[in-house]
Amino acid sequence: MKILFAAVMLLTGTSASTAQSLFDELIVEGETMQLPSDAERGMVVLPGMTLPTDTTIDVTDRLYSSTFYMPLVFDSYDMFLKEKAGDPLTEPFPDADTPTSFFDRLVKSNYRQRYFMQRFMCEHPDIVRYNMATMPRPPKKFVMHLDPATAKLTVEEFQEAPLDTMKNIVPDMKREHINWLHTFDGSLQFSQAYISPNWYQGGNSNLNIIGSALYNIKLNPKFNPNIIFETSVGYKLGVNNAPDDSIHKYNISEDLFQVNSKFGYKAAQRWYYSINVLFKTQLLNNYKKNSDEMIAAFLSPGELNVGVGMTYSYENPRKTVQFNASLAPLSYNLKTCTNPNLNPEAFGIDPGKTSKSEIGSSVELTFKWQLTYNITYFTRLFAFTNYEYLQGDWEHTIDFSINRFMSARVYAHLRYDSQAPEVADTSWRRFMFKEVLSIGFAYKFNGI
Repeated sequence: MKILFAAVMLLTGTSASTAQSLFDELIVEGETMQLPSDAERGMVVLPGMTLPTDTTIDVTDRLYSSTFYMPLVFDSYDMFLKEKAGDPLTEPFPDADTPTSFFDRLVKSNYRQRYFMQRFMCEHPDIVRYNMATMPRPPKKFVMHLDPATAKLTVEEFQEAPLDTMKNIVPDMKREHINWLHTFDGSLQFSQAYISPNWYQGGNSNLNIIGSALYNIKLNPKFNPNIIFETSVGYKLGVNNAPDDSIHKYNISEDLFQVNSKFGYKAAQRWYYSINVLFKTQLLNNYKKNSDEMIAAFLSPGELNVGVGMTYSYENPRKTVQFNASLAPLSYNLKTCTNPNLNPEAFGIDPGKTSKSEIGSSVELTFKWQLTYNITYFTRLFAFTNYEYLQGDWEHTIDFSINRFMSARVYAHLRYDSQAPEVADTSWRRFMFKEVLSIGFAYKFNGI
C-alpha cells in the first residue's frame, strides 16, 4: 500500500526531463532511496515492483485533488467509467491549445481519478472505511409555528423541497426558429514609411491604406437542411500616396465591389442542384502614373456570371474546415465597358461595342480553414471558359487576429486571362499577380 502511494507521488511531478529522472531520491516504506542519475530513459525499478517506473512522465495540471487522500467512501459502481476515463498510456490528454481545453482536461482528469479510486476500492475492499448506503443519516430539523388565535406553539419537522419543485422555478425555454444568419467583417489596415530626403539609399515616404467590408447572409442550415441560400456583398478599397506621380496625389491600388449569391436544392448527401451568381466592378476612376489616361472606372470593366449546375458542400464536425465546389456546365458571362473614355478591347470586348455576352462553363472552389483560434486561411478559385479562351482568379487570404480589434492580413491574387494583351517592357501577359501585407483595425460580428 505504501509503495503504491509512493508510485502515485512519483507520477505527480511538475516538470519533465529527457536526460534524467524528475527526482534524485524517493521515500519508500519510510526509507530514502537514491535514484540512479544514469537510469536508462528515466526508467527505474522501485522496491516491491517487478516492472520499471518511468520517472520522466510530465503530468502537469493532472494532480489528484485533496479528496484523493481522504478516507475511502464507496458510493456507487459505474460500469462505463473505464471508457469515459480512457487509457492514459495510449489516449492523449486533451490539447491545451484549444478554446475548451480547460473544461475538457478537467472532465477527463475527473473521470480518470474516479476510475482509479473505483478500481482501487474493488481490488482492496478491506481498506474501504465507509459505505455511503450504510452511513448514518443527518439529524432531523424542526420548526415552530405560533398560532396567535389560540396562543399555541406547533412543532413540525422541516421538509426539504423535493427536486421536482425546482423544475417550476425556471420557465421552459422556447427554441426560436432562426431562419437567417448574418455576419459582418470590416477592417481598416495600413502601412507607412518615412524616409528623410538625405537617406543614403534614397527612396520616398509612403502611406498605404486598405479598407474592406463584407456582409454575408444565409439561410440557417439547421432548420433548412435541404436548401442553400446565401448572399455576400463586399467592397475593398486600397489607396496609397503617390510621391513619384507628378499629376496625382494618390493612386488606387485596389477597388473592388463584388456580390456573390448562391441558391441550391439538395440532390444527395452534400450535393445540391444550384444556381450561382457573381457580379463585380470597381466604383472609382483609376489612372496611369504621371498621366491623365484612364485605365478603369465604374462598370468599366464590369462582369456578371450566372452558372447552373451542382454544388458540393462539406463542413467538418468541429466547424474548422469548410469546403464548397460549384460546377456549372452551363454558364452565362457578361462583360461591360460603359465609360466612353476607355477602350473596350482592353477588356476583351469587340470594337464599337460596350458589352459582350458569352456562353460556356464555370467552376468555383472555396476553402476555409481555421488553423488556430486566431489564424484563418481562405482561398477561392473561379474560372470561366467559352471553349475558345480561359480566364480565372485564384485568391488567398491569411488573417492573423492579434486581439479583438487588431489584425494582420496577407492577401495574394493570381489572375489568368488567355486574351490579355502583352504589357510593354515586361514579361507579364496572361498571368497577373497582386500581393498585399497589411496590419490594422478589424471588427467582426455575428447576428440573427
